[in-house]
Amino acid sequence: MYDLVIQNGRIYDGSGDAPFDGDLAVKADKIAAVGTVDEGQIGSSTRVIEAAGQIVTPGFVDAHTHYDGQVTWDPYVSPSTFHGVTTIVTGNCGVGFAPCRPEQRDWLIGLMEGVEDIPGTALHEGIGWNWETFPEYIDALGNSPLAIDVGTQVPHGAVRAFVMGDRGARREVATAEEISQMKQIVREAIEAGALGFTTSRTEKHRDVRGETTPSITAHEDELVGIAEALGEAGKGVLQGISDFYEFDNEFKMFRRMAEASGRPCSITVEQQDARPDWWMQLLDAVTKAQADGLEMRGQVPPRATGVLLGLTATLNPFTFCPTFRDAIFDLVAFEAFPLETRVANLRKPEIREKILAEVGEAKASNDLIAEIVTSFHKMFAMSDPVDYEPAPEDSIAGIAEREGRTPEEVAYDLILEQDGKALLYHPLFNYMPGNLDYVEKMLEHPHTVFGLSDGGAHCGVLCDASFPTTLIQHWGRDRTRGKKLPLERLIRMQTKETAELVGLYDRGLLRPGYKADVNVIDFEGLALHPPTVVYDLPAGGRRLIQRATGYKHTIVSGEVAFIEGEPTGKLNGNVIRGSQPAPN
Repeated sequence: MYDLVIQNGRIYDGSGDAPFDGDLAVKADKIAAVGTVDEGQIGSSTRVIEAAGQIVTPGFVDAHTHYDGQVTWDPYVSPSTFHGVTTIVTGNCGVGFAPCRPEQRDWLIGLMEGVEDIPGTALHEGIGWNWETFPEYIDALGNSPLAIDVGTQVPHGAVRAFVMGDRGARREVATAEEISQMKQIVREAIEAGALGFTTSRTEKHRDVRGETTPSITAHEDELVGIAEALGEAGKGVLQGISDFYEFDNEFKMFRRMAEASGRPCSITVEQQDARPDWWMQLLDAVTKAQADGLEMRGQVPPRATGVLLGLTATLNPFTFCPTFRDAIFDLVAFEAFPLETRVANLRKPEIREKILAEVGEAKASNDLIAEIVTSFHKMFAMSDPVDYEPAPEDSIAGIAEREGRTPEEVAYDLILEQDGKALLYHPLFNYMPGNLDYVEKMLEHPHTVFGLSDGGAHCGVLCDASFPTTLIQHWGRDRTRGKKLPLERLIRMQTKETAELVGLYDRGLLRPGYKADVNVIDFEGLALHPPTVVYDLPAGGRRLIQRATGYKHTIVSGEVAFIEGEPTGKLNGNVIRGSQPAPN
């Protein structure tokens, strides 16, 4: 008898083929039948889900997250599970928590806090640290309750510190012996079940003290030596991010890693306003590598990298004004005033006047942050449902021009709405034309893969864990400022393609024998709501979450794990140990 049957749905099976109407049956943790279901196998104990008017898809696979700490205390891995995600992959961008010697814990937390904006207090409180080596970390996750599947990757920063100690953190040159040790550690991690190795070479990644990530200046012989470990193991993938300031030399190094390992390699692709064309250069180089037989891909987003600003967020346009700081911070108690006190102070006319007078002279801590807090032509009020392709005339600068006010005045009033809980949206990367045309080109490129949600990270700045919903809702249904993309193609992008990116061939397709990870979605009713700030991390840590309406049922290994995005209490997830073959 079948354990679960989904009836009368519109099935998008993950292959990219045209959808069809039919049923889907599950036995234990595998898909048993698709299309036509043997009614004789539907018994009194079979759970039946009616899916008329809804679409049925594979569970979504998010290959680029930073839940390395959160998975040790949160079995439900929100907010990704609000968006149909049934498999996540951690350890991206060269940061993570294994391997780790006891004396390095504070440093690794500081690296994660700085690079990924995850509160250090939450990490200190939440992580149990019942591991030192990477195999021990995987075992610890295996003993943790999980509602979805978790894959891991071994991060360069942690490996460097484990082998080189403070010299690794200080970005000193690794010796041949140290490279050999790093290679061995990565080989052990891959053999224990890590899906890949990751590294970061961008100035945007800095620890809590402002120091650049330890891997940013690693020499080619170090990176190629580590990559060889994957080649020797015959499994695993490579993932990296770089500024590509010296493009030819930098890309050549990533290419050498792919050549030395013979393993797939993916690289973050972003359009930045200061360097509007380099992403095309990167994708051209990826195309050349593919033509030469190397499995290299660009990881691309479905929307702009969206910085959120407001009184409850990390940044807003007035963060660096002295009077603003005085209005929100209790200098006696050395802590922020309660939100209602901050709002009351900021609504005082004399304080408003002083802050608006100071804003032109206030200095941000670096050029990137200065761009974020002053680019009013790319700063928008958030609507419900959220519009992630807003028009330039609807920006704060556009509103100010129409109303005869300054952009600062408009922004000041907007952040005080909703009793100070309102958030502004700044599309930092991938939005230079004032639309998503560049993203469209990225998504349609033959050698890119969807990714970069950074789920679990940037807790006070971003909430891009909702990327899976944007991909199908905006590009498959709602886009008006450019062409839409076929829904069957979009679903393939975050099921079959993302699964295969990290070597998971047992999921991402609705076919008999495949893992029974399934979404039942009210596609016409699918809506993405504005992000909100909550304080539910360990030690009361702050984070941004974002919910969606329309995910009727999310099934993990044959069990209904979430209904309308809310957990049912089923903990049917597992730690993934290495690449998984396709069913016979």
